[in-house]
Amino acid sequence: MADQTSSGARRYVAILNPAAGGGRCGKRAPEVLERLRAAGLEIDVRRTAAAGDGERIARAALREGARNFIAIGGDGTSYEIINGLFSPESGDALPDAPEHRPSLGFLPMGTGNSFLRDFTDEGADYSIEALIAGRRRPCDVIRVHHTRGVLHFINIFSIGFVADVGAMRNNRFSALGEFGYIVAVVAKVVSLAATRFPMRLDKGAEDRAPVTFISINNSKFTGGKMMMAPGADTGDGRLDVIRVGAMGRGSLLATFPKIFKGTHLRHPAVSALQAKEVDFQLDGDLDVMIDGEMLRIQPTHLEVVPEAVNVIA
Repeated sequence: MADQTSSGARRYVAILNPAAGGGRCGKRAPEVLERLRAAGLEIDVRRTAAAGDGERIARAALREGARNFIAIGGDGTSYEIINGLFSPESGDALPDAPEHRPSLGFLPMGTGNSFLRDFTDEGADYSIEALIAGRRRPCDVIRVHHTRGVLHFINIFSIGFVADVGAMRNNRFSALGEFGYIVAVVAKVVSLAATRFPMRLDKGAEDRAPVTFISINNSKFTGGKMMMAPGADTGDGRLDVIRVGAMGRGSLLATFPKIFKGTHLRHPAVSALQAKEVDFQLDGDLDVMIDGEMLRIQPTHLEVVPEAVNVIA
């Protein structure tokens, strides 16, 4: 078992994506890490070089006895760490006792972290203070079952229009950077069509009505400052399900910008629901956005793993 004394609680494995933010993360990290070490933290830095490295590093560190982690990068870095900690292969290394649950801090340098915005808009500065102070709060983890396995997230899961835009940007317009998202939004609005994603909340009646998109949230924010689920609480043991029904092009274009203030929920086609689990009956693989990552899977079941990780915030 990892050392859980006050000394052990100051020991961290920092998983650094030096390429995040166009390389800014790798350049800024040494100065911030030195500041944390000067405050008494013991930090073992492990760098990623390719997609999936963060997951492998976290899993190996967990088996070595590490319990405290720092994600140095963006949403993708923390997503990989969470999946390393909670993958089926890590099951026997995870402690049962709540006081020994893994902890995760965030240092978004040169890139964004949507999850962290639930607690602050000061980004890395706030995180540095939280790490030095040792502030921890319990956070739910969401487990996604799909036809080829299991994955986990702490922020957001989306299918439909939102995921389709992300997939188009990655596949066709990635060379345009952020502007590629604008191009993809315009293209997807032009071809807008509602889709059926048969869904049950908490084993209730099946919802087969056409939708523009469905977003299943553990936290409030996505894409930086977009408040997709204003009522979400990362530690309440529930999923916040934002269901956007069929919309015309004009209505979508008028409503979507309101997501930055959370007022999109006032549109009659938008509903905010809560559940502990969600079941899907889908015909095959589709584009899914999970914590900013674009995947092509066939999800079957989502469930809350209550208070599975401590976030340092």
